[in-house]
Amino acid sequence: MSKYSKDDIKRMCDEQNVKFIRLQFTDILGIIKNVEIPISQLEKALDNKMMFDGSSIEGFVRIEESDMYLYPDLDTFVVFPWTAEKGKVARFICDIYNSDGTPFAGDPRNNLKRVLKEMEELGFTEFNLGPEPEFFLFKLDEKGEPTLELNDAGGYFDLAPTDLGENCRRDIVLELEEMGFDIEASHHEVAPGQHEIDFKYADALTACDNILTFKLVVKTIARKHGLHATFMPKPLFGVAGSGMHMNLSLFKNGQNAFYDPTANMELSDTALQFIAGVVKHATSFTAITNPTVNSYKRLVPGYEAPCYVAWSTSNRSPLVRIPASRGLSTRIEVRSVDPAANPYLAMAVLLRAGLDGVKNKMTPPAPVDRNIYAMDREERLAEGITDLPSSLAAAIGEFISDEVMVSALGEHIVEHFIEAKEIEWDMFRTTVHQWERDQYMHMY
Repeated sequence: MSKYSKDDIKRMCDEQNVKFIRLQFTDILGIIKNVEIPISQLEKALDNKMMFDGSSIEGFVRIEESDMYLYPDLDTFVVFPWTAEKGKVARFICDIYNSDGTPFAGDPRNNLKRVLKEMEELGFTEFNLGPEPEFFLFKLDEKGEPTLELNDAGGYFDLAPTDLGENCRRDIVLELEEMGFDIEASHHEVAPGQHEIDFKYADALTACDNILTFKLVVKTIARKHGLHATFMPKPLFGVAGSGMHMNLSLFKNGQNAFYDPTANMELSDTALQFIAGVVKHATSFTAITNPTVNSYKRLVPGYEAPCYVAWSTSNRSPLVRIPASRGLSTRIEVRSVDPAANPYLAMAVLLRAGLDGVKNKMTPPAPVDRNIYAMDREERLAEGITDLPSSLAAAIGEFISDEVMVSALGEHIVEHFIEAKEIEWDMFRTTVHQWERDQYMHMY
């Protein structure tokens, strides 16, 4: 049941002096798009009659079938706190529909809803996500363009004056709280200029909506501080990259399906089967959870990001970690995901991977409780530990060979996503980089 009615929306717009509405959605790559309308068009938007040209959006449709409709999700209504001068701006997150009233297969949000329905058909009632997105803050130059100059020299959990990003981070938290976010923690991360703000878990769809709203707020407030916020996975050589750990939990009728107080490690058969599915499909879903050329500069040994497929309850080097909390808080933390991922697509493949394990009653490999980074290749092979793909090209190859992962996204999204990523890889592969000139110009 919806939290807001159409009348509630109209009343809130009137009370808060809303003058414009942004109808927000994302393309296949997870980039936020929006159609802005004046408040006079609110009724039309609430009746699902706002159209846009889908042929202009990455991976949507051909020009012959471009008319698409925006269906606002009323529960995503929020007024932006920073737009008060001549009337405020509010937004809805929208689902995309075809002109015949059917859900558009290329809409990442609609696709996640489809996978969630498959979960419900298996008897589960809720899938929760607690994300941990990290980002860097860089100074802007006199033209307002981002530089590579950091505004602090802080490290993990440092305090001011070392952490000069603290004021910006605090303002971000205040804006998020005003928009209804339940912030659990904010702190400086490992690398200079790197930050993390953790907000409370929610059902998967709401959490993905929250991730995109979070990114928008972070970038907006950072610019007010003369800074550029980036969710690029590895903007700097020699320091840790940015991840977006995903804490996943599956529920059935209000009970955490991952928890069994009588079982070994207090993990239920469902939890172990879900872990088995995630481990089995990890190399295949990496193209979706780590979707850029740059993502694979983060997935290397030595910088805390997982690059090996294993799971554990007692150390942080594997791809999957089981945090110590039990009861309703029992969860599976997937640590490889980075913040460049389209959250709707990432959740669709992670959920489908886990459900494949549950449906087929898979058994996970033994947990690995040693530091994997300290093992050599022979030791890893002996433990059954495989490597994640080392490049976007390799990840794409793994993805398209896995029918379960392909089906998690559907034919339309897969076709357009792979096309875009093959172009991205080819551009990178054929570009001559400064490192090559530095290495070879004098030598040869």
